[in-house]
Amino acid sequence: MGAIVAIVGRPNVGKSTFFNRLIQRREAIVDAVSGVTRDRHYGKSDWNGKEFSIIDTGGYVVGSDDVFEKEIDRQVELAIEEADAIIFMVDVETGVTGMDEDVAKLLRRVKKPVFLAVNKVDNAKRAEDAVEFYSLGLGEYFTLSSINGGGSGELLDALVEKLPDVVEEESELPRFAVVGRPNAGKSSFINALIGEDRYIVTDIAGTTRDSIDTKYNRFGFEFNLVDTAGIRRKAKVKEDLEFYSVMRSVRAIEHCDVCILMLDATRGFDGQVENIFWLAQRNHKGIVILVNKWDLVEDKETNTIKHYTQKIKKAIEPFTDVPILFVSVLTKQRIFKAIETAVEVYNNRNKKIITRKFNETMLPIIENYPPPAYKGKFVKIKFCTQLPTPYPQFAFFCNLPQYVREPYKRYLENKIREEYDFSGVPITVFMRKK
Repeated sequence: MGAIVAIVGRPNVGKSTFFNRLIQRREAIVDAVSGVTRDRHYGKSDWNGKEFSIIDTGGYVVGSDDVFEKEIDRQVELAIEEADAIIFMVDVETGVTGMDEDVAKLLRRVKKPVFLAVNKVDNAKRAEDAVEFYSLGLGEYFTLSSINGGGSGELLDALVEKLPDVVEEESELPRFAVVGRPNAGKSSFINALIGEDRYIVTDIAGTTRDSIDTKYNRFGFEFNLVDTAGIRRKAKVKEDLEFYSVMRSVRAIEHCDVCILMLDATRGFDGQVENIFWLAQRNHKGIVILVNKWDLVEDKETNTIKHYTQKIKKAIEPFTDVPILFVSVLTKQRIFKAIETAVEVYNNRNKKIITRKFNETMLPIIENYPPPAYKGKFVKIKFCTQLPTPYPQFAFFCNLPQYVREPYKRYLENKIREEYDFSGVPITVFMRKK
């Protein structure tokens, strides 16, 4: 689990270009998830062995100049509140603008690391022009070119040096994060779980600000609930809400073992919910999908649940081995079944398969359907094992790993799921040289 870095600045200074360069630096880095909040992006990157999350705060809705500046102020304030470090990007072509000065005024009061990045510096003349950005009062600046990557190494070296060394808290208890859109019923779900008798041992201040770990001990289950229900609409703020949601979701997801993804049955599995799902999947977390407010869905028929489930599974292909429960928090319908399922998913995520038994199971399957020949080369898989990682990853050792295509890796994953119960848990399959 890494720190969060926010890229702030006015539009058209190259934030998104720089963001895309960071997340595409190497194959292991996850692609951007756009649409968790409208026109904003989340991705993961690493530099010098330190992993961190990137939030691109681009895509403001422009009304008038006044509204525009208020929007920028709100975005920067939210980034300041949630991020561990901030990259403030400006454009050497236009020089210092009034909007740059407004953002700088906010950032000068910040106790967190702020890195002034002067973009579009791709020749010596522009490097000289960048000197005027000293006037922003943020100290040293970094010159770079988002387009060709020039100078980005120096910025990233300085950035990762200042990022906190985030250490996962050792806890014997599972951590379940309740995530989803605002107004999906997350608060009500947590209140229904803890019940009127208040079976709470203690409230522990979370590792992230405004996130509370509630220790739950009831009906034979014991775990920490990571409450993300504190996402609230600030006064007269509309566009902020979505951005605030994703910042909190990133934090909550990275700090948990299992994500309980809650959606409103009357709104459906929309784009924002889908992208929070992929956020959890790409962080290798266990996932349980709860379709809440099922009691409000009208005209239910015998196959309504089946059709609704098929629609969700279509949206989350190819990772369809995910529990989907239809609940009503208001009537407490199936909410304890949801907890039972989350515990099962947690156990699946921590499942370890003995190497000998794994080979006894998988090698005959591979022998019956070996990898297709590629460029006239025949791949022979001789050995396989589960890797000693916090979540299920499997290595298959063969003579030509580079010739094993993605469809065959998916075939292996599906066979693993058929033989072993990994419901709700992302699986990673690696091909390695024998």
